[in-house]
Amino acid sequence: MPTSTELLQGTLDLLILQTLATGPMHGWGVAQSIQQLSKDVLRIGQGSLYPALYRLEYKGWIKSEWGNSENNRRAKFYRLTAAGRKQLETEVETWDRLSVAVGLVLGRTVGAT
Repeated sequence: MPTSTELLQGTLDLLILQTLATGPMHGWGVAQSIQQLSKDVLRIGQGSLYPALYRLEYKGWIKSEWGNSENNRRAKFYRLTAAGRKQLETEVETWDRLSVAVGLVLGRTVGAT
């Protein structure tokens, strides 16, 4: 099964931004959500997740604040910023173009425009 280190560069950022578009979440919740939504195909390790979260926060695409998790433990919660929402739109458009292009090279034209 692919791990986060096998994802195309930038894909992890896209997955994190999309996950946070549904609402604020702590890091472990982001990883769990991606894993569940991908039907256990994508598993994001802490060694990839937290550097990506810090990078996205540095770019101003997400913000973090401390709060209590579901089990009443202190956790850092991340949320998408307005700049992050705009970046997510850009990333999705890029992903769509890339996936169509790869599909064309592979001879899979379903959904190609």
